[in-house]
Amino acid sequence: MIDECLVAEFRIDGDDCPLARATTRVPVTIEANAPQLRADGNVLLHFSGPADDRLSAVLDEDESIRYLHVTHTDGGYTYRCLAKHPCVVHELVDVGFLVESMEYSNGGATMRGAVVGNEVLRGVMEKAAQTVGIQLQRVYPLRTDDESAIGRAWDLTPAQEESLHVAYEMGYFDLPRTITAADVAEELGISKSAFLERLRRAQRSLFGVLFG
Repeated sequence: MIDECLVAEFRIDGDDCPLARATTRVPVTIEANAPQLRADGNVLLHFSGPADDRLSAVLDEDESIRYLHVTHTDGGYTYRCLAKHPCVVHELVDVGFLVESMEYSNGGATMRGAVVGNEVLRGVMEKAAQTVGIQLQRVYPLRTDDESAIGRAWDLTPAQEESLHVAYEMGYFDLPRTITAADVAEELGISKSAFLERLRRAQRSLFGVLFG
């Protein structure tokens, strides 16, 4: 039995993915579930973004996207569609990378997931070196304490859970507040707007669970 599971985070730049292309034209952050590759080569995409009609228009114009469906919510839009070709992330999935979440911004993507053991991690890194613009940002052992279930219990993505945890530890929710959103964003290594977007979506998920 292998008892070591590692969490790895990669940054992808240069991938010809419709979501990456969309964020080069519209300055938004897109949070996506792991893309699902179908037997016919098409990819099922399920993702969300802010309530910005420019994003919907850009995606609708993209010839590589079919059957775009948009659901309007109080805090933003949720999208489902088919993409005509697989993204580079599937090459990592084929060698053992288990994608948990993806975040697109500024024409690239940050993806977070797990690998089982160092041998699989080496295989993923070798495959990443053969693809376009993939860099390992960090890797660390998967937590085994009770905190690992927080995201699942409250319907949070790993990125949202991390943002809430770091913000809380830094005192962002203290009164009076002495830590700014920019301070937390810098600690996370993301933009202020990306942190605030994660925070808003995490709050929506938490309130959704609390109030049904």
